[in-house]
Amino acid sequence: MLVLSRVCKRYGDSQALAETNLAVPNGETLVLIGPSGCGKSTLLRLIAGLIEPDSGTISFEGSTLTPANILLARRRMGYVIQEGGLFPHLCVRDNVTVMARYLRRDRTWIESRLASLSELVRLPPQLMTRFPAELSGGQRQRVSLMRALMLDPDLLLLDEPLGALDPMIRYELQQELKAIFAELGKTVVMVTHDIAEAAFFGQTLVLMRDGRVVQRGSFGDLARNPAEPFVEAFISAQRAPMAALAGEPG
Repeated sequence: MLVLSRVCKRYGDSQALAETNLAVPNGETLVLIGPSGCGKSTLLRLIAGLIEPDSGTISFEGSTLTPANILLARRRMGYVIQEGGLFPHLCVRDNVTVMARYLRRDRTWIESRLASLSELVRLPPQLMTRFPAELSGGQRQRVSLMRALMLDPDLLLLDEPLGALDPMIRYELQQELKAIFAELGKTVVMVTHDIAEAAFFGQTLVLMRDGRVVQRGSFGDLARNPAEPFVEAFISAQRAPMAALAGEPG
């Protein structure tokens, strides 16, 4: 499905991504995790073709991504960012269907797809005429997911999709998103800084630091066999506050 071979990215003298090799099989959910500035969002933007690598290649469904084919490839990718990234001047219906209308898809197909997605993400149909400012954070993320799924993409890219939500809404959407991934069987690449969220969603976790991949594997692999002290420290740092609040050993 997705293969990165020796991909690098720099901004001036700053290395945003060291030479990286990565493969994501069909139907897998892979989670990029690490502290702020570690390169995980840069990696996601490279996959989406929003920025170009300085060297190396990215292959999607057997074809190397190039400036000449990236626009067509993006139609087979759904992209969700933190807080949704919705167009504030468009209502829910128009936000979700913007690309389908641009591509002149059949109106009946659009309406059928819109109804199916509304049911899938549990967004009441009566909200279709509202604008983003009139929605809750959870509703905006549901709309953003509908927009990402509108063209039935093969690959879903999610950059901290639940990071700005309060804990109760975040928990609810985590459960729903995982069920949606399982139902649709999509290939998913997700970015998060939250180790618990990464463990919940990811079949494979890729822990990054300073623009390089430190370790990849299941959460159990990282927890039981850390490749270097940073891996253990990263996991322990997120466990300790919760253990302290619960009155448990850190």
